[in-house]
Amino acid sequence: MNGEKIYKVGIYIRLSREDGDDGESESVENQRDILHKFINERENFELVDEYVDDGFTGTNFDRPDFKRLIKDIELGRIDTVITKDLSRFRVETI
Repeated sequence: MNGEKIYKVGIYIRLSREDGDDGESESVENQRDILHKFINERENFELVDEYVDDGFTGTNFDRPDFKRLIKDIELGRIDTVITKDLSRFRVETI
């Protein structure tokens, strides 16, 4: 690894009830596969944990695994968060 920094990675996956009708491309399993492939292609990424909020809206931060993710960042357990796209992570306005 040539002295490269090792990133302690947490992956965040969210699928709201509304997303469930969008088909397989937005499924939890598909998001997981995409993220694992991305991490496995990088030698300096170490997957520490997965955070999955299945069935939770993106309109607020009241999501159990999102809260656990933030706590693990604060504790220094992870230093990098990877998600399929920002719509999975952020609060969406309606």
